Amino acid sequence: MKRANRQTPVPLPVPTETRLARRVLVVSHNAAQRRIFAIQLRRAHYKVEEAASVEEALQICQRVEPDIVLSDWAMPGLTGLDLCRAFRAAERGSYGYFVLLTSTGDHADIAQGLEAGADDFLTKPVTQQGLLARLAAGERILRVEDDLRASNAQLRTALDRLRETQAAIDRDLREARKLQQGLVKERSGRFGAIQLSLLLRPAGHIGGDLVGFFPIGEDRVGIYALDVSGHGVTAALLTAQLSVHLSGSSDQNVALRAAQTGTDSVSPAALAHFFNNMMLEEMATDTYYTMIYADLNHVTGRLRMVQAGHPHPVLQRADGSVRPLGNGGMPIGVFEKPIFDEIDLVLGPGDRLLICSDGITEATNPSGRLLGDDGVEAILRTNAFLGGHVFLESMAWSVSEYCRGERQDDMSAVLIEYLPPAETVPLPGQ
Repeated sequence: MKRANRQTPVPLPVPTETRLARRVLVVSHNAAQRRIFAIQLRRAHYKVEEAASVEEALQICQRVEPDIVLSDWAMPGLTGLDLCRAFRAAERGSYGYFVLLTSTGDHADIAQGLEAGADDFLTKPVTQQGLLARLAAGERILRVEDDLRASNAQLRTALDRLRETQAAIDRDLREARKLQQGLVKERSGRFGAIQLSLLLRPAGHIGGDLVGFFPIGEDRVGIYALDVSGHGVTAALLTAQLSVHLSGSSDQNVALRAAQTGTDSVSPAALAHFFNNMMLEEMATDTYYTMIYADLNHVTGRLRMVQAGHPHPVLQRADGSVRPLGNGGMPIGVFEKPIFDEIDLVLGPGDRLLICSDGITEATNPSGRLLGDDGVEAILRTNAFLGGHVFLESMAWSVSEYCRGERQDDMSAVLIEYLPPAETVPLPGQ
């Protein structure tokens, strides 16, 4: 006969989380009632404080912060209602649950107690089961409040870290702004009768616009205006790379390298195609940009220009007439076989050409209306008596006023002026 196997009893699971021992303040002038409540609560693993009056209860609340207050309504002198009001008015580190003991369940009394700040009510006589059930309901609310406070503390910690990170990013962006502004080494230039003035104003710390110029030989100057899609770090990095290809250094500048071969420098259209191939073949990015590049002979006034998706340059002749130039062309870095617009004109004394980014032409007023080419023409006509940086600053102010200060895009411009010859003023007696 085989001996039966004796099975080892399976131990009950041990709770992984011990219930927090809540502190309960029992307030009643009836000593026997206080004692009964205290015994029942201690058996249920509550910490218990006792007070025979409201004054004594308030002293205990200053010394310790009870989680739950169980108070008689009717007491000699100050009542449980007075205690509830004082309890709610006191400063605490956490929420306290307040239960009023009443002799009747009168609706008017309940409304008055809720208005004073009571959370719950118990009608005498109170059974142990009813007492512990009400306190259990209060504990659930306190646990929710504890969780919320813990979550808020974590959120505050995370927010402080985010603020520190944002402050570090802002410092870096301010330094990056200085470096980006340094890409435009000269904000103005004079070549014979031609005067060049540049404006570069990012919408944020850094942007995606770039303007500049560089000499080509003895009688020509290259002028460029770029606007990279979007603005921010990606756009700023691309403008930094492009500035190398358009810098004054002859071994890096694409146009100057062609001029050094002994032939004529690369044409504006050829330069646009070079950049388009570079974007498609060498850069794995969805970023693109618009561009105007001009080759200006400052002796003859002839200007050959390519427009690659950039806003129309605006020509103002010496007689005050204003007209936009070009048909637009395609942006750089989008199409394998783009079509760029080529412009050829001759500037004369008193003429000027304004090249703007879309941060100016697409500036929007509060009603949603764009400034547009008409707005730029109006600015040129209104400021016909201004020139150089004074004109550019006046234009920038006009655009900001049009937007009511809510400018969303970078703003850049190049002003090319063919200065008229200085007038000879005869001296008295001549």
